[in-house]
Amino acid sequence: MSSRQERKHEARANRLEREAELRAKARRKRRLAGASALILTAASVAAAIALVASGAARMSSVSGLTSRDFEPLSVLGKLESHGSPGALGPEGVPIPQAPDLTRRSATSASSPVDAIQCLGAEQLLFHIHAHLTVFVNGAATRIPYGIGIRQPQVTATPAGPYVGGGTCFYWLHTHAADGIIHIESPIARTFTLGDFFDVWGQKLGPNRVGPSAGPVTALLGGRVYRGNPRDIPLTAHGQIQLEVGRPLVAPVSITFPAGL
Repeated sequence: MSSRQERKHEARANRLEREAELRAKARRKRRLAGASALILTAASVAAAIALVASGAARMSSVSGLTSRDFEPLSVLGKLESHGSPGALGPEGVPIPQAPDLTRRSATSASSPVDAIQCLGAEQLLFHIHAHLTVFVNGAATRIPYGIGIRQPQVTATPAGPYVGGGTCFYWLHTHAADGIIHIESPIARTFTLGDFFDVWGQKLGPNRVGPSAGPVTALLGGRVYRGNPRDIPLTAHGQIQLEVGRPLVAPVSITFPAGL
């Protein structure tokens, strides 16, 4: 073999060796990339699980409730049907065809109530909504619009009255007569149903809901709440039902529209 052929053969061998090394390096990179993707996926799943767990822990710490605070609905025995929930109001939530439980508000000034202030604009740093239903001796009642809003500016809409403004807003208030409690605060804290009734200027306890007296049965999320109804926390999309006297009525459940 001539020297020229030898050089050509050597060059070809070197090229084949380099190509083999490049293919091997590419295979190693693909394996590493696959392993990294698996690690990232596992980490993402772990992070998601941790987020859900921490969210549940935060909710538990915010509400402060445990299974010991509740009894099953079955302890109440036979329950009456709550009937038609009513037509949808301006917030997209049914408004009971019933009289107001009592007047809109007995608060005569804009001074703080339970450290809850009445400010010139709605506060949205902490912004959630809960729903309240009240029955008295088995009959539906309505939660008035404009609770917690001083000098409410009422707009007549095709779906019913709606309060869009006022001289000041307490952090707990109602815009429509649909039972939606707006919790709109500059601070994140646990507000209670007792706070709302205090802003409303109405009494609430184990034997009284506003002007109605008698044994009070409290339901939260379809379960019987064992404690003082004043202590029921107002949590995001919490569904609260108070029943004064007898007969007792099955829980009302609403679907919160988008934005509430």
